Parts: sequence; C-alpha cells; structure tokens
Amino acid sequence: MTPGRPVPPPLAKPIPILDGPQAGGSRLAAAYGATSADSGLLPLTVARRAPKEDDVEIDIEFCGLCHSDVHTIRGEWSQPAYPLVPGHEIVGRVRRVGAAVDDFAPGDRVGVGCLVDSCRECDSCLEGLEQYCERGNTGTYGSRDARNGDTITQGGYSTSVVVDRRYVLRIPDSLDPAAAAPLLCAGITTYSPLRYFDVEDGDSVGVVGLGGLGHMAVKIAKAMGAEVTVFTTSEAKADDARELGADRVVLSKDAAAMAAADRSIDVIIDTVAAPHDLNPYFRTLRLDGALFQLGLPSEDMPPVRPGTLIRRRLAYAGSLIGGIEETQEMLDFCAEHGVASDIEIVGAEQLNEAYDRMVAGDVKYRFVLDTATLQEPSEKADA
Repeated sequence: MTPGRPVPPPLAKPIPILDGPQAGGSRLAAAYGATSADSGLLPLTVARRAPKEDDVEIDIEFCGLCHSDVHTIRGEWSQPAYPLVPGHEIVGRVRRVGAAVDDFAPGDRVGVGCLVDSCRECDSCLEGLEQYCERGNTGTYGSRDARNGDTITQGGYSTSVVVDRRYVLRIPDSLDPAAAAPLLCAGITTYSPLRYFDVEDGDSVGVVGLGGLGHMAVKIAKAMGAEVTVFTTSEAKADDARELGADRVVLSKDAAAMAAADRSIDVIIDTVAAPHDLNPYFRTLRLDGALFQLGLPSEDMPPVRPGTLIRRRLAYAGSLIGGIEETQEMLDFCAEHGVASDIEIVGAEQLNEAYDRMVAGDVKYRFVLDTATLQEPSEKADA
C-alpha cells in the first residue's frame, strides 16, 4: 500500500434501485464486511432503506478504518450479529433527501460519525450529548435500529447509507474529504475532552501514545494554543511527535525524564488501549489537573493510588466521542485551523491487510477506504 492520495479508479457503477412490492424503493449497496469472527472482510451487498421524510441518502466516497472496527468484527469485545459491515467515519455526497429535509441538498458533502440515532428525549440528548444517551444510542453499525424495524445497522465500508438528518454533519469545503473521515471518530474523541477542559493558549497538554488518536490529540491541542508534551515508550517516535507539532517528548520508561516532567502538565489525554500504570503520569500533573482516559484496554489496568489524586486535587476521567453539535464544531474548528488526519488510502482488497497492520501498529496514522474500489452489488442483499 502506498501512502498518500492515489489516482482514483473509475467510479463504481450505479447502485440498482429496488422497485418491487417488498423493496419500498430501497437500494442495494456494495459493501465489505464479515460473516463470522474469523471470516475476515469479504464482499457483501446490503439493502439501504428508501429515505423517509427526515432522511438523507449519501453516496459514500471515503470511510475511515478504526481500531474498534477490528475488535468488533473479530468478536473481541462481544459477539456481534453477522453479517456485519463496519465503518463509522463516513464522508460522501448527498444523493437525495426526504420531504422534510431543508438543511441538506443533493451534492452537499456530508459526514456520518459513530452514531445514527438516540432517544432524543433524555437529559443527555436534550443537552446535545447524544453519545451519552441514557437509553442507549444507535451506533452506525452493529446496533438495533428501533425506528426502522429493529434492523441491524450496517456501516460505511459500502457505497451508500441512509441516515436521519439530525445525525448528518456538514464537511467544510476546505477539508480534504479523505483526510476528514477519521475526524468523525479520532478527531472528535480527542477534541471533546480538550474542549471540556477548556484548553486554551498557554495551557500544557500531555498526550500518552502516538497512534490514530494520539496524533489527532497533538494536532488539535496545538491548534488550541497549548504547549504539547508527548509521552511515549518508543524513542523512535520522538521525531514523529515533533513533526506533528509536539513541543516536548518524554520517554515514559526513563525515570529521570518522568521526574523532570513533575507538575508540568494541566491535562493529559491518554490514548493507549493496553494496560499500563497511570500513577507516573498523575505525578506530571499540576494542581487541579486531569487525566482523560480514551484508550479502552481489554484487561484490567494497574490500580490508581488515591493519595496521588488527593494531594493535588486531580481528576481521573473518561470520555467518549462528542455529540452531533460538538462534532460539527470540531469539523469547523479543524477547517479553520487546517487540521486533518494523516492518512493512507486503501482499496477494498487491501482491507484485511490493513486490519493486520493496524493491530501491529504499522500505520501513520489512519487508514481510509476509497469506496470507489468496491465491487458491484449483487442482485440480492446479504444484510
């Protein structure tokens, strides 16, 4: 696979519209997904509903690959319903809209992130925090869609998708559409805690880990005006961190370097998804500092020593993605400050290799699927 933006292949052929009595104007979309935990990703065809009055139908151009896609498809967190098409970093063009939609029009470039619905009634939803919906939001893939016949949502490794307008985002023209795709997950996941902590010019932000999330945390924190310190276990990543904008790199396995960073950081964004000891990082925080945990290890973490927190009034917090309003704010912020993800574009036949490379940490820093490389849909939907 070659980094950068290759010359795109010819556009995929039009997706057939089903006009039979059982089809209801739905369309078939070419896709890649899994049929079991060990099937790998393979060509599938999914049925997309005809747009209802509040719906937006999107022809997908690009979809980012997230490490959570790997965990889900391989059944590493729980057993999903198969067949399943992953992908929740979707960028494309509006094809058609429902009768009640007046904020999007055919041809608009739009995005869809990690959720496509929520209850819309709980306190969290009413506050614009749909990601914390108290009744459970509807994920872009692998979730039961209560408003649409309890069908299982199918994600963005496909040529089209239909989403309620309330969960569709506008992609600013100045953003490269492929590089914008990971912003819909990695971007908002790191932006949200930085925004919550009101990071501004002159603050000091620490970033633990320099992968898909970490590299976005560095870029966004710098754009907010912060001084950024990257904590890494790998000396080889020091130059990469500085190229991304880091002001300082601390080798976390070097006790002297960690001691020198004592009381120098206001907020830490921890992106590491493997068990690790947090206590050394707490010691780098100033009074009233906070450490936000974004990585989700599959095993228990070493215990946190309460005394470290108490003596400096520190906070240990977790954070998901952002709500729809905050995600749009993040996209506009990134457009204003020229922030986008560093990506490597892959074709459909390279998806399984890309998954293996993600697990090995062999990507700088996010893979993005070019959906023009998908096959034609078959005459019958697999999901």
